[in-house]
Amino acid sequence: MRIIEAFVILPLVFAFLIPFVKEKGKGIIVIMVILINALLSSYFAVNSLLGKSYEFFLPGSLISGLIPIRIDSLSGWFILIINFVFITGCFYGLFYMKAYKKQKNSISLHAISFIILHSTLISLCVIQNSLVFLVVWEIMALSAFLVIIFENEKSATVKAGINYLIQSHVCILFLMFGFIWAAIDQNSFDFKNISLFTSGNDGKAIILFLIFFIGFAIKSGFVPFHTWLPYAHPAAPAHISGIMSGVIIKIGIFGILRMILLIKPDYTLIGYIILTVSVISGLYGVMQAIIQHNLKKLLAYHSIENIGIIGIGIGIGCIGMGSGNQTLTTLGFAGALLHTLNHGLFKSLLFYTAGNVYQATHTLNIENLGGLVKKMPQTTFLFLIAAIAISGIPPFNGFVSEFLIYNGLYSWLHNATLAALITIVFSILALVLIGGLAMLCFTKAFGIVFLGNPRQQFNHEVKEVSLFQLIPLYLIAFFIVFIGLFPDLFLNVLNYPVSLFTGILDKNFKPFNTVVAIRSISQTMWVLILVVILVFSIRRFITRKKSIVTLTTWGCGYVGIATKTQYTANSFIRPYRKLFKPFLLIFKHKKNIEGIFPDSAHYESHSYDKIEKMLIDNPIRAYKSFLGKFVFLQNGKLQFYIIYGITFILAVICIPIIYKIFFIFIEFLKQL
Repeated sequence: MRIIEAFVILPLVFAFLIPFVKEKGKGIIVIMVILINALLSSYFAVNSLLGKSYEFFLPGSLISGLIPIRIDSLSGWFILIINFVFITGCFYGLFYMKAYKKQKNSISLHAISFIILHSTLISLCVIQNSLVFLVVWEIMALSAFLVIIFENEKSATVKAGINYLIQSHVCILFLMFGFIWAAIDQNSFDFKNISLFTSGNDGKAIILFLIFFIGFAIKSGFVPFHTWLPYAHPAAPAHISGIMSGVIIKIGIFGILRMILLIKPDYTLIGYIILTVSVISGLYGVMQAIIQHNLKKLLAYHSIENIGIIGIGIGIGCIGMGSGNQTLTTLGFAGALLHTLNHGLFKSLLFYTAGNVYQATHTLNIENLGGLVKKMPQTTFLFLIAAIAISGIPPFNGFVSEFLIYNGLYSWLHNATLAALITIVFSILALVLIGGLAMLCFTKAFGIVFLGNPRQQFNHEVKEVSLFQLIPLYLIAFFIVFIGLFPDLFLNVLNYPVSLFTGILDKNFKPFNTVVAIRSISQTMWVLILVVILVFSIRRFITRKKSIVTLTTWGCGYVGIATKTQYTANSFIRPYRKLFKPFLLIFKHKKNIEGIFPDSAHYESHSYDKIEKMLIDNPIRAYKSFLGKFVFLQNGKLQFYIIYGITFILAVICIPIIYKIFFIFIEFLKQL
């Protein structure tokens, strides 16, 4: 109990000190608080993953009642992910934020919000009082908003932050409605009573789950609830973008998993719903990512894609629960939980390397970049590792979790009905297409940004960031490689979280024998990599005394400036853009070549989210058009405003009188 009190009090005390210390002191305080919070919460998290669960009750009020704090293995898994991403993000942010040291007030607010954000995310994993949960969720949303709008002098940043805040409150409305519905019936805010509320009533359970699913799906970024995400990620500082993608959107995944355990609806039906939404999210996310020219916006759409992959695992896990297929349940939820960790690793690494690129070049426009491998070799190497991992290619961690989900789908083939068979085929095809398109996207991103020749001459020196800023990135890269090499260690840790869904704890359960196949594939790939390294080492040793001549990149047979003959981000994906044209929305601005001796030509394209246009822009435009019909009421003439006031007063007086007369008339009719 004292540890919990320390977890609550320490952040508040240190946050109060931040405005009164110098810039270096602010960073040290933030790191110290994050480390202390991480150590305190990780103690319970690690023990929960070893099979021990905790339950505490904090004193509440007459309204909330006792506040239960429950830590099980599901909470423990997410707490450890949150802590790791925040620790690496905190150390990276300490050096990243040196470029903004003149913004003293903004840095203080940013540091305080950062601490509160970490504390609230951990708290949401353990609080099981719906009223307090909603309050903490609101604090989390507000603190996330504040760290997003750090560069508030930019109108685009403020607009993105407000967009996030509005949609966060739409999310809260759904959660509030679900919690209030359950609390009114059970006269309690305890999460355990949600199970009692839906017990024996499948219709009520499905409706309640869908309400919660929509609320948490908005936070997670499932399509079509994703439209805030591609704006918030690019607007935030790089370390916040990594944390947002790594853990903030994952708190929505945690909420969905928690509601699956509490509500117990028709698992087969909700499994199909989640699977459908997830397949659409995965495909749409990667399709939109390919056509982006802003590097961080490209990565933001890949977060939607990976949320879709996690959702596919959850969907097939739920179907396994509904059909009693323990193998399907285990592989589905194990793949989803492991991919939650994996995505937190490689996506935070991608955002941090994108932050390095931004600090070195002052731009995120892919069309203006190129040749950075010569200027920033370590950032290039780290981006490449994360790009391979997110594409699901062995021997890195992304391959392991996606392989588990693939295995789940193939295991479902046994004794599948016709409807299930069609679902399996389309799901496998979707996963294959997602993986292939992800490879296309990151081939474009890596090739255009880091390879070739520079496409733009900068007025400043482009150089690698400091070693201290790279250390947390190397730590993340280590775990990306480590999970790919030793997946069994992490899958064994998942025994207890997965057992919450299967109801059976069996460390020797057959699906985890899949690890043998995964490990052999990863180890074979590492042998291949080592052979390649050996060959290049021998070549370098033999040619060490020969002079090295650096020449320009081959221009495909064209003479002239090689920069002009290189692929652009737009030309690289032109065949894809034409093939998937019905699903994309692209605006072109061009000046055609005219005459025998043309002067100049210009071509550029801008993409826009088609779903955002249909579901948000068009309804808002129609709403504005409707309100525009009443603009005549605000005509600026004093006599009209006096009439409005008199009309309002008369309405306030007359409506109760009319209601009373109507009531008397009804009573009179009853007597007749």
